[in-house]
Amino acid sequence: MKTKIKNPKGKLGILIAGINGAVATTFIAGTLAIRKGLSQPIGSLTQMATIRIGKRIENQFPRIKDFVPLAGLDSIVFGGWDIRNESCFESALYHEVLSKDHVMQVRDELENLRPMPGVFNQKYVVRLKGKFVKKGENKYDLMQQLRQDIREFKSKNKLDRMVMVWCGSTEIFLKSDHQAYGTIKSFEKAMKENDDCISPSMLYAYAALSENIPYINGAPNLTIDVPAISQLALNDKLPIAGKDFKTGQTMMKTVLAPMLKARMLGLSGWFSSNILGNRDGEVLDDPGSFRTKEESKLSVIDSILQPDLYPELYDDYYHKVSIHYYPPKGDNKESWDNINIFGWMGYPMELKMNFLCRDSILAAPVVLDLVLFIDLAQRANMSGIQEWLSFYFKSPMHSPNTVPENDLFIQLMKLKNTLRRMMGEKIISHVEEEI
Repeated sequence: MKTKIKNPKGKLGILIAGINGAVATTFIAGTLAIRKGLSQPIGSLTQMATIRIGKRIENQFPRIKDFVPLAGLDSIVFGGWDIRNESCFESALYHEVLSKDHVMQVRDELENLRPMPGVFNQKYVVRLKGKFVKKGENKYDLMQQLRQDIREFKSKNKLDRMVMVWCGSTEIFLKSDHQAYGTIKSFEKAMKENDDCISPSMLYAYAALSENIPYINGAPNLTIDVPAISQLALNDKLPIAGKDFKTGQTMMKTVLAPMLKARMLGLSGWFSSNILGNRDGEVLDDPGSFRTKEESKLSVIDSILQPDLYPELYDDYYHKVSIHYYPPKGDNKESWDNINIFGWMGYPMELKMNFLCRDSILAAPVVLDLVLFIDLAQRANMSGIQEWLSFYFKSPMHSPNTVPENDLFIQLMKLKNTLRRMMGEKIISHVEEEI
């Protein structure tokens, strides 16, 4: 049965927490350039990838953007918050992810994009300081101020729909078992009492959902991974997705680890090191923020290799992840992986990988796909955690009774099969005749 999906009529507002960051400005500048026909949406599944429908011999491979009713790039209106009062043009030049020539191509649009004052507390991101920030009686009041911003932005720009995406920094590690997270009532009580368990990113998420806006968590922050916020999304029939955009080193792990498991090769150790010099690197130089990121990066291999099922191969491997702040690198992160494996009769072998990637260049198309897909999900009345979007996350959210899927290719199959099911097409199983 084909899913009833509302047409993407009118304007789609994309609200970004951290709009002046490297990821956000790269995403916005690139989308504007693509709209002008000055660039190609390389890296974006929604814009460039195809999807097979029917049997393989039928040779039907439409573009995803032609297969499902996605919002058009011309309908997007950008807005958001930051802790620095400067235009997106100034920020894009500062980050030096894109060349000055590329930024100048969309200068007028970027200069007209200025943030609303952000909600910020240095307790949660130790390495950053914010002067362009909201002040309020308590955290509940700050959340209500965000709601007012959302309403005014929607009215001013005459928007039909909105989505919110967190492109801000990694907050300090928070344990998920705090009693305040259990119910909506206890969560609101904690906001009013300024409880330390309520981080700024949670205020953005709560405000978005309270204003009927889907929320995407692009950082490893706890944020929407708590029962109260998940319940709020379900109550209001809103989709949520997260967490932590999957870009460089972890993306490679979700390719290499499945290869080891597919061939039943053993693993004795996986050492991962990163150096980067952007604001993300500066933030992660703090042990509290690093622990949040570390939890996200470490969880991937275990969920793929399933050591409980294959103890002879994966029960006792050593996994180490380190991140080092090195300013000369800027946004051009470099990662090294040394992987010790063993094969037939236990003989040892090694894999070594050196990935010189550009974090924000890899993240920008991920943001584009996620905002378009979660808008699609809302128009299709899909609420709660969108597990089919796990393809885009290091630590994908999942329901309590399921095991997270981190194999990149299984994630891609799940994403495309979800799109097929939406459109009333048969899912691909690869077991039928004439496949």
